[in-house]
Amino acid sequence: MLLQKDSNPELNTVTAYGDDYLEINRERFESAICFTPQGPVRNLTVRLPAEIDAALLKTLVGLEAVVQDPLAFLDDTPLALPADAPEVVLIGTGSRQVFLSPEVIQPLLKLGIGVETMTTQAAARTYNILMSEERHVLALLLPGAIR
Repeated sequence: MLLQKDSNPELNTVTAYGDDYLEINRERFESAICFTPQGPVRNLTVRLPAEIDAALLKTLVGLEAVVQDPLAFLDDTPLALPADAPEVVLIGTGSRQVFLSPEVIQPLLKLGIGVETMTTQAAARTYNILMSEERHVLALLLPGAIR
């Protein structure tokens, strides 16, 4: 399905999707991908929603690079977020919506980063809307036919 006729070449835009592919800026991807409005589109080895874990989400958001004061837990100091941390992470789980366990999404929610899971088609449309509103969003999309 063609989603957008024109796109800004400076911004990553979902331009189409099908049962076994995703298209970002008219470039076809047939595997799971992760991207933000600006920057590279990354291929992921994830094939199923059950393979998405807290460590992967932290890495995609950039939390592995944050050095935290080892004594911060004593005064409940929140973890410092990277400057380019997303406001929301959209996870497209294929042709069916699959909710991730609370243990997987809780680390991001504690930091004030929203996590939404939905079908890949809904996530693609939602991403384009949020991106057009200049919101900082990160999308992790599995092709639709992957179950």
